[in-house]
Amino acid sequence: VYLCFHVCFALLLASLRLESNREVNVCLITLQVLGFDWKNCGQPDAPAVLKSLTVSPDPINIPGSLTAAASGSTLVELASPLSVNVTMEKEVAGFWVKIPCLEQLGSCHYKDACEILNQLIPPGQDCPEPLHTYGLPCHCPFKAGSYSLPQSQFYLPYMDLPYWLTNGNYRVQGILGGGGKELGCLKLSLSIHSN
Repeated sequence: VYLCFHVCFALLLASLRLESNREVNVCLITLQVLGFDWKNCGQPDAPAVLKSLTVSPDPINIPGSLTAAASGSTLVELASPLSVNVTMEKEVAGFWVKIPCLEQLGSCHYKDACEILNQLIPPGQDCPEPLHTYGLPCHCPFKAGSYSLPQSQFYLPYMDLPYWLTNGNYRVQGILGGGGKELGCLKLSLSIHSN
């Protein structure tokens, strides 16, 4: 679902921004993200589903421009508390190794994605572009219904990444939950190369 992708992406950005406010060992580097792929991993009757997602170019340069389009739907309102369980793995010598939760990045449990979105975009503030232009929400609750982000361009700035997030192949799974139920699941795979 657009929402799952939006929440997972926002959580990743939030983690990086929150981490950059702490005194941790980070470095400013340029990145290339290659082979980005995704798939739903929830139950067949999961209420939150990503229907389409296209991202270009490949590789994605950070800093640089990214073009993305997405669509999805949710059969239920997504309201606080909206938990997200993230599992991040890195390929090491042909095996997938789970990365522990370090400084709120990696395989972490986020109790309420709505709170993280509020930290990223304070309530009362307009949603950032292009969400604002297309009337897409950036705060909970997300009403039941269909959501669509037409092809839009984003600028990805330099990011402060932890020293341990190095070159390699990664898999990330995010499970969205609320009211004690799994609402949706999204798997991402990508390769990171730093310069």
